[in-house]
Amino acid sequence: MNIPTLDNVNIKSIQTISTPAELRAEIPITPAAAKTVAEGRETIQRILDGDDPRFLAIVGPCSIHNLDAAAEYARRLRGLAREVEDAVYVVMRVYFEKPRTTVGWKGLINDPYLNDTFRIGDGLAMARRFLIEIAGLGLPAATEVLDTLTPQYIGDLVSWTAIGARTAEAQTHREIASGLSTPVGFKNGTDGSLDACVNGIASALGQHHFLGVTDDGLPAVFSTAGNPYAHVVLRGGKEPNYDAAHVGECERRLKAAHLPQSIVVDCSHANSHKDPARQGAVARDVVSQIEAGNRSLRGVMLESFLEWGCQKIPQDIRKLRPGLSVTDACIDWHETETILREIRERLLPIVSSRL
Repeated sequence: MNIPTLDNVNIKSIQTISTPAELRAEIPITPAAAKTVAEGRETIQRILDGDDPRFLAIVGPCSIHNLDAAAEYARRLRGLAREVEDAVYVVMRVYFEKPRTTVGWKGLINDPYLNDTFRIGDGLAMARRFLIEIAGLGLPAATEVLDTLTPQYIGDLVSWTAIGARTAEAQTHREIASGLSTPVGFKNGTDGSLDACVNGIASALGQHHFLGVTDDGLPAVFSTAGNPYAHVVLRGGKEPNYDAAHVGECERRLKAAHLPQSIVVDCSHANSHKDPARQGAVARDVVSQIEAGNRSLRGVMLESFLEWGCQKIPQDIRKLRPGLSVTDACIDWHETETILREIRERLLPIVSSRL
């Protein structure tokens, strides 16, 4: 009797790639980069604890698609970060993976050449080199965990991690978050509900046991200690949720669940109705709440790049503009400078009084 084919029925091909250990050996972290990552994590932890009174600003492109343009952006951001560092702690948003509602470009790691060749091994290497480059500048990085194996390849180079609105409810991502070495922000659900992020934080604070792959590529059971720096990221839903009323409701939900009242506001996505022109207004409203005495708001996220807006990926990749987002529309560099300098000017008296 012939046994029918039961495995990999819908798999077209399988290609092996380097193990995490092999890629780290090929592209090792430098002492300067390690110092930046460690200091970034410690500083963000202190901000979340309230021990560092400065304001956290996670700023950068919706997604990285051109490494040269992203490097130019990073150099500019490093200079701006020094300018505002007495009141604002700047972390670069470096997103290599993008969740898709249906299909579409899934980010630099998944399809680094933007041509449906899906050279994921190349994408991981590119991502690792870029993170080392910007850490070498003294600029800490933030990213989102989407693929569950990616942290094994680049996690040692990240200072802050996001769990997105589409994955905040996933048990797998909550378990991974509990073992991450970085502070981790859980976004509220796409409908605006707080259940996903509040329950996600409670889960990430706990201990878990799950299947994963070691640095040497072997299957293993990972046991976690729990992540004490899980917190909320408000990104809006059916309506924006950055205003004082929504922030107050989030505070009440966190208090009722006996969770830390640390909140970051995403100025993009549903909070801006995906209109980059509204990001500044969201950030300014958050600052106004702090000026009015709020103590739970810890920072903001801004989607920002060299140019304003976004573009579709053309069939001829040579026509891509390197400094213009290929996913969500971003504010440009001039607006980024304007917003961060205003935040610094308005919050400096408050930060100074809390020292």
